[in-house]
Amino acid sequence: MSNRDLVSELSELVGAENVLVDEGSRAGYAHDRLPYANFRAREGALVGTLPGLVVRPATTEQVSAIVGKASKADHPLIPYGSGSGVLGGIIPLGGEVMLDMQRMNRILKIDRDNHLVTVEAGMNGEVFEDALNAEGFTSGHLPQSLTISTVGGWAACRGGGQESSRFGKIENIVVGLKAVMPDGRVLEIRPLPKRASGPSVLDIIVGSEGTLAVITELTLRIWTLPPAEEAIVLALPDRTAALSLAKRIMQAGLHPRIVRLYDEKETASRTEGISAFETRPVMANIVVCGEEAIVAAEAALVREFAKSVDAVETETRPFDEWRAKRYVSITKQWLDKGYYNDTLEVSVNWSKAPSLYDTIAARIAAEVSKDAHFSAHWSHVYPEGVCQYMTLRLPPMDQSAALPLHEKMWDIVNGETLAHGGSIAHHHGSGLFRGPWMDGEHGVGMDILRCIKASVDPQNLFNPGKLGFPPRADSIDPYRDRGANV
Repeated sequence: MSNRDLVSELSELVGAENVLVDEGSRAGYAHDRLPYANFRAREGALVGTLPGLVVRPATTEQVSAIVGKASKADHPLIPYGSGSGVLGGIIPLGGEVMLDMQRMNRILKIDRDNHLVTVEAGMNGEVFEDALNAEGFTSGHLPQSLTISTVGGWAACRGGGQESSRFGKIENIVVGLKAVMPDGRVLEIRPLPKRASGPSVLDIIVGSEGTLAVITELTLRIWTLPPAEEAIVLALPDRTAALSLAKRIMQAGLHPRIVRLYDEKETASRTEGISAFETRPVMANIVVCGEEAIVAAEAALVREFAKSVDAVETETRPFDEWRAKRYVSITKQWLDKGYYNDTLEVSVNWSKAPSLYDTIAARIAAEVSKDAHFSAHWSHVYPEGVCQYMTLRLPPMDQSAALPLHEKMWDIVNGETLAHGGSIAHHHGSGLFRGPWMDGEHGVGMDILRCIKASVDPQNLFNPGKLGFPPRADSIDPYRDRGANV
């Protein structure tokens, strides 16, 4: 089937206004918020290619039909939410069809009895949460990208919200879904409270980033809006004390809504004028919520645990200011000034967390540049460990000098994370840019995942070249402009 014939058939299926072929429209889908892609865009370059065309379905049935036509034409496609990802997961590498899911944007059912909601995958996160709030519920999934992401994107990338320490990451919230497979069949996983009927197919799809299936509907847990909460802001003597406090809170069985620990650099930028931080330079923001009696009990325990690590309670201004801007990314302001700003989030067990931070910080200072910025905070905590969320930044310089340094920082962070027994991704997903480290992450497990990919998608139609899966033969090399071999 020629491209012209494909366009004609898709136009008949979804309406000509929902098939975009002009270059200007296609350019808007050429990359997500991958910092490296934005670095290249400043010089007018693409990491990949333009999509061959963009199609906007409105139903699961239309998605199935589109997949059937793409299969017949042997034309690969990529599911697209709203482009909020930061790992290049939707970057076309060979003129793929972009499957924009944003017309599928409705809540289909709120099940009050079972505390479940069924929603189409293309619904905007902020609109979704606002609709639930109006009914007295919360999704419990509030990522920084809430206003610019989709519910389907959360599941596709195995995302985590800022309140994951209480509600869990998206894989703990999704209990059912519909998805279109590469052969056009519709997979349906019923929303039930746990199973013991073999391995979890749901867990294979959640996190697959459009490489195995196109998610069209999701059923998620929802929670009643907490009737009470209390915020506690603490000044601590060092990072070790802060990590020890968070570990104790989680291992004691508390369920805080928010736990955010900041290193010295990130604390200083948030606590100007608060005297407690002059001698205790590390901040912890902890929020407990729920029924009033539970809030009172958990807050009392947090304060008791805080005393044991020489923490001092301060005013809540730093937390209040963060909450007011919690969905605003600061990366763009650095990009606009010519800096090379990036963020990476990894997870590690408590026993290795201090060493991971210290080793990465020391290596970046010694091996990258004295002008390279490294800082971190820890904002997702669990009984067994923590997510370390790092900011890496290089000052304005010629891009030919910056890209090898940027690559070196990535090598250090991912290499040291694996050396410390951690995971290279906590909630941003893997996409394109983490592909080179996926074998180190999964070991033999990566062979299993590649077998699954080859079995369910023998034509390699769905989002080829992502998650460490092979690209198609006609794909371009997305790393061609980097300074060294990835």
